[in-house]
Amino acid sequence: MRIFLVVIDSFGIGAMPDAACFGDEGSDTYGNIFCQTGVVLHELVSLGLNNIAGVAKNFPNGRCLAPVLAPRAAFARLREKTFAKDTTAGHYEIAGLVLDHPFPVFPHGFPPEIVRAVEQAARVRFIGNEVASGTEIICRLGEEHGRTGMPILYTSQDSVMQIAANTAVVPLEKLYAICQTARKVMQGEWSVGRVIARPFVYREGKFVRTEDRKDYALEPPGMTILDRLADHGIPVTAIGKIRDIFCGRGIAKSVHTGNNHEGLAALQEAARIVPEGLIFVNLVDTDMLYGHRNDVVGYAKALKEIDEFLPQLERGVRDDDIILITADHGCDPTTVSTDHSREYVPLLIFGKGIKPLDLATLDGFDHIAQLIAAIYGIGDDSSIYQKVMREDWRKSYD
Repeated sequence: MRIFLVVIDSFGIGAMPDAACFGDEGSDTYGNIFCQTGVVLHELVSLGLNNIAGVAKNFPNGRCLAPVLAPRAAFARLREKTFAKDTTAGHYEIAGLVLDHPFPVFPHGFPPEIVRAVEQAARVRFIGNEVASGTEIICRLGEEHGRTGMPILYTSQDSVMQIAANTAVVPLEKLYAICQTARKVMQGEWSVGRVIARPFVYREGKFVRTEDRKDYALEPPGMTILDRLADHGIPVTAIGKIRDIFCGRGIAKSVHTGNNHEGLAALQEAARIVPEGLIFVNLVDTDMLYGHRNDVVGYAKALKEIDEFLPQLERGVRDDDIILITADHGCDPTTVSTDHSREYVPLLIFGKGIKPLDLATLDGFDHIAQLIAAIYGIGDDSSIYQKVMREDWRKSYD
């Protein structure tokens, strides 16, 4: 038996009640993209995306997100428990680990003592140290970086330290080493969720990022569903940046991908050759390439690519397989902000063993981990499990 857990990175479905605390009032990644582009996600909608609480609505321009009469999946709206909106916290909670204290953010750049500590440990000097969009700051500071050889340091409203360098100036392995050193420094009260290496090159008259990005996350501070599965001999296959987020813990095999095209191909191949266990994939383009760049059309096209792939995935799964589709936060490209947004996320659960059902709004992304544990018989029967599993499937595979 296999479970496919697909995270569409940053695919939020509307502002949470506390969104104002994050400056995210009015954020609605899916709704606002649809309002501006009219993108129709036939497969996701047929599963029940538009039937999820709060999604269906009419827009002032006459466009309408309408539910379907007979959704094919069990569906829910998930509210994040962790007081955060970053990738690490979102994925941890999906995996059953709710953080008591969110990772720190640095809305005005890093304090001098942090910059000095990293510079001294890594034996470098930085330029930048700003809250900035990654694509914007390399264009603005790329030439100065080339003249001085100093890597570019920046952050965002997310809990990240990002270090960018032109690989013709700072070789890729040197950039990785700087980030590894920064990760060792950024502990304790400075424990950002991730240190991210952001390599770029000069191509056709402009600075552009490469697909050699690398994330250095903290070790998860508690048990996750990946650890629990591994302890019970149930393999976890990670696709995309999942391995980086969880520092490899509980993961039997990892497939690195540079973009969604590679991620979807790896997912299709996993459906063909992986015999059992959890296949956990992050599809990053929606967030990295389009959400953070406020590229509404690009985001819509990325969603369409995922949507058009789903029939292939469904054809490749077995009768006892289950597919879960969700997200880790929002990143509304229609707002002024280029950062993540504090939003509800969707949950779609489907397969031959699943009853189509409206699960309404659920408190916590960790319902996903509870469901996975219940399906594999390594945890208590979750409320979702009791509601959505077909009795004939449970008798066959419990």
